[in-house]
Amino acid sequence: MIRILCLFFLIMGSMFSARAADGIKLGDPIPPVSVPDQDGKPLDLAAHGSQGLLLVFFYPKANTPGCTAQACSLRDASAELTQKGVKIVGVSADKPESQKEFITQQKLPYPLLADHDGKIIKAFGVEGMAFGFAKRSAFLFRDGKLVWRDPKGSTSDQGETVLKAIEALPRS
Repeated sequence: MIRILCLFFLIMGSMFSARAADGIKLGDPIPPVSVPDQDGKPLDLAAHGSQGLLLVFFYPKANTPGCTAQACSLRDASAELTQKGVKIVGVSADKPESQKEFITQQKLPYPLLADHDGKIIKAFGVEGMAFGFAKRSAFLFRDGKLVWRDPKGSTSDQGETVLKAIEALPRS
């Protein structure tokens, strides 16, 4: 039985890796998708990031330990990121009410998209293995084109990781 379970997880893991590899790549445009934010208002991601820098980060579930660390790391770095012209958007499969609660509890200064239908998660190729969760990851766009990605998504140092990535970018 244990061999069967190991084989099952090995197959599922390889299927997930192949799917994730099909996600967006450096130079690709922001996928043209629109989903509601924490207030239920639609946000067109491609239009939102068409000019300047846009950081889109994904997390599995609002108000869970790793996701809170990731979101708060970006919260703590948001003044410096904003000074560098970065707009931040978080995405998970949570509903708008959960996203609003997450923003309120953690005092997050940026919008959270409620991708409960998985449109953005699928478009970016960051589907998790279970329950429609997103795989923790981060993507940085400049003028609508992907210039950097963090496929593993840092938790407590996501803000620092993004700031270092911005410093390493060639000047536009």
